[in-house]
Amino acid sequence: MKADDPVVRAAAPVAVGILVLVLWEIGCRAGHVPSYLFPKPSEIATSLATQWPVLLHALWSTLVVTIESFVIATVVGTLIAFVFVQSKLIEVSFFPYAVLAQVTPIVAVAPLIILLVKNTQVSLTICATVIAIFPIISNTTIGLRSVDPGLLSYFRMNKASRFEILLRLRVPSALPYFLAGLRVSSGLALIGAVVAEFVAGTGGRSAGLAYQILQAGFQLDIPLMFAALLLIAVTGVVLYLLMVALTRALLGNWHESALTEER
Repeated sequence: MKADDPVVRAAAPVAVGILVLVLWEIGCRAGHVPSYLFPKPSEIATSLATQWPVLLHALWSTLVVTIESFVIATVVGTLIAFVFVQSKLIEVSFFPYAVLAQVTPIVAVAPLIILLVKNTQVSLTICATVIAIFPIISNTTIGLRSVDPGLLSYFRMNKASRFEILLRLRVPSALPYFLAGLRVSSGLALIGAVVAEFVAGTGGRSAGLAYQILQAGFQLDIPLMFAALLLIAVTGVVLYLLMVALTRALLGNWHESALTEER
């Protein structure tokens, strides 16, 4: 049995997860742990089944914000990286502000954004975009600059324009870095959406999973809280797997990173 076997790679995490759930269930039953302190997996599953329509609507609301912010972060972050690579002076002048936006806690900035932007959906998307954009800018900029000096000299010797160098040399070289940034950014977009919902405390028709967690906490419905957390975790895993699939589809068998994974 080899670890590189696709069946083993899929079955091993599932087996570990099942084992953890079984031990969790046994431990809670043996210790007579009340559900309002730490619910059993069976109680979480029951809450998930009975509250599925509400949780599904909340999941959709959170997912909309996540996808919107992820798309915006990808487009804007890539364009910023394209500008950075055209001039080192522009990069050193503006890149520190991208770092500043990344290291500033969104919990501290979100109330200001929500106050200035009257539309709740737009404010949530902006907050999530601020969190998700930095990996795109950073990875894509590094990738665009990580070109073979010999190939760059060859392009310049043949009087290639900046656009031709960008399109035919820098972009293919940056693709693995860009895709790595997407894998990180997709998860950060989800985190940003949930954090923004926590800060905004939005309810009603636009209520997301964060609001359901807050409500469950107020009502001491801890199984429902865990069910909402489970949906957030599963959504994050699905987004990551989608980005991994996209990476394999685009890199195929031509890039070293894809070839290494196959070995």
